[in-house]
Amino acid sequence: MDYIEILGLVAALFTTIANVPQAIKVIRTRSTKSLSAATYAMLFIGLALWTAYGIIRNDLPVLLGNVIAAALCGIILGMKLWCKYVSGEKEDAE
Repeated sequence: MDYIEILGLVAALFTTIANVPQAIKVIRTRSTKSLSAATYAMLFIGLALWTAYGIIRNDLPVLLGNVIAAALCGIILGMKLWCKYVSGEKEDAE
Protein backbone atom coordinates (compact mmCIF):
# COMPACT_ATOMS: atom_id res chain seq x y z
CA MET A 1 0.00 0.00 0.00
CA ASP A 2 1.60 3.27 -1.09
CA TYR A 3 1.20 6.71 0.47
CA ILE A 4 -1.35 7.83 -2.14
CA GLU A 5 -3.63 4.90 -1.30
CA ILE A 6 -3.21 5.62 2.42
CA LEU A 7 -4.14 9.26 1.77
CA GLY A 8 -7.25 8.09 -0.10
CA LEU A 9 -8.24 5.75 2.71
CA VAL A 10 -7.83 8.48 5.35
CA ALA A 11 -9.88 10.91 3.23
CA ALA A 12 -12.57 8.25 2.74
CA LEU A 13 -12.60 7.56 6.49
CA PHE A 14 -13.20 11.20 7.42
CA THR A 15 -15.85 11.87 4.78
CA THR A 16 -17.60 8.67 5.78
CA ILE A 17 -17.62 9.24 9.53
CA ALA A 18 -18.86 12.79 9.00
CA ASN A 19 -22.37 11.32 8.57
CA VAL A 20 -22.26 9.18 11.72
CA PRO A 21 -23.23 11.86 14.29
CA GLN A 22 -26.21 12.99 12.19
CA ALA A 23 -27.38 9.43 11.61
CA ILE A 24 -27.16 8.64 15.34
CA LYS A 25 -29.05 11.82 16.25
CA VAL A 26 -31.82 11.11 13.73
CA ILE A 27 -32.20 7.51 14.90
CA ARG A 28 -32.23 8.45 18.60
CA THR A 29 -34.53 11.47 18.39
CA ARG A 30 -36.70 10.27 15.49
CA SER A 31 -36.74 13.92 14.42
CA THR A 32 -35.56 15.28 11.08
CA LYS A 33 -37.27 18.67 11.16
CA SER A 34 -34.12 20.68 10.59
CA LEU A 35 -32.81 18.53 7.72
CA SER A 36 -33.32 19.17 4.02
CA ALA A 37 -34.61 16.15 2.08
CA ALA A 38 -33.32 17.68 -1.16
CA THR A 39 -29.80 18.01 0.24
CA TYR A 40 -29.70 14.40 1.40
CA ALA A 41 -31.27 13.16 -1.86
CA MET A 42 -28.61 14.93 -3.92
CA LEU A 43 -25.87 13.72 -1.58
CA PHE A 44 -27.15 10.14 -1.83
CA ILE A 45 -27.18 10.30 -5.65
CA GLY A 46 -23.64 11.71 -5.66
CA LEU A 47 -22.41 8.99 -3.30
CA ALA A 48 -24.06 6.31 -5.44
CA LEU A 49 -22.32 7.71 -8.52
CA TRP A 50 -18.97 7.78 -6.67
CA THR A 51 -19.60 4.16 -5.69
CA ALA A 52 -20.16 3.23 -9.34
CA TYR A 53 -16.98 5.12 -10.27
CA GLY A 54 -15.04 3.23 -7.59
CA ILE A 55 -16.31 -0.08 -8.95
CA ILE A 56 -15.47 0.81 -12.55
CA ARG A 57 -12.00 2.09 -11.62
CA ASN A 58 -11.42 -0.72 -9.11
CA ASP A 59 -10.50 1.98 -6.58
CA LEU A 60 -10.88 0.55 -3.08
CA PRO A 61 -10.69 3.84 -1.09
CA VAL A 62 -13.32 5.49 -3.29
CA LEU A 63 -15.52 2.40 -3.24
CA LEU A 64 -15.41 1.67 0.49
CA GLY A 65 -15.82 5.25 1.62
CA ASN A 66 -18.75 5.93 -0.63
CA VAL A 67 -20.58 2.65 0.00
CA ILE A 68 -20.55 3.31 3.75
CA ALA A 69 -21.34 7.01 3.36
CA ALA A 70 -24.22 6.19 0.98
CA ALA A 71 -25.63 3.73 3.53
CA LEU A 72 -25.50 6.34 6.30
CA CYS A 73 -26.96 8.99 4.01
CA GLY A 74 -29.68 6.54 2.96
CA ILE A 75 -30.60 5.98 6.61
CA ILE A 76 -30.86 9.73 7.19
CA LEU A 77 -32.84 10.30 3.98
CA GLY A 78 -35.11 7.35 4.72
CA MET A 79 -35.80 8.67 8.22
CA LYS A 80 -36.47 12.15 6.79
CA LEU A 81 -39.01 10.79 4.33
CA TRP A 82 -40.57 8.49 6.94
CA CYS A 83 -40.93 11.34 9.44
CA LYS A 84 -42.41 13.64 6.81
CA TYR A 85 -44.81 11.27 5.04
CA VAL A 86 -45.56 8.47 7.51
CA SER A 87 -45.40 10.01 10.96
CA GLY A 88 -46.58 13.44 9.82
CA GLU A 89 -43.71 15.41 11.37
CA LYS A 90 -44.17 19.10 10.63
CA GLU A 91 -41.32 21.04 9.04
CA ASP A 92 -39.64 23.93 10.83
CA ALA A 93 -40.87 27.34 9.66
CA GLU A 94 -38.26 29.11 7.59
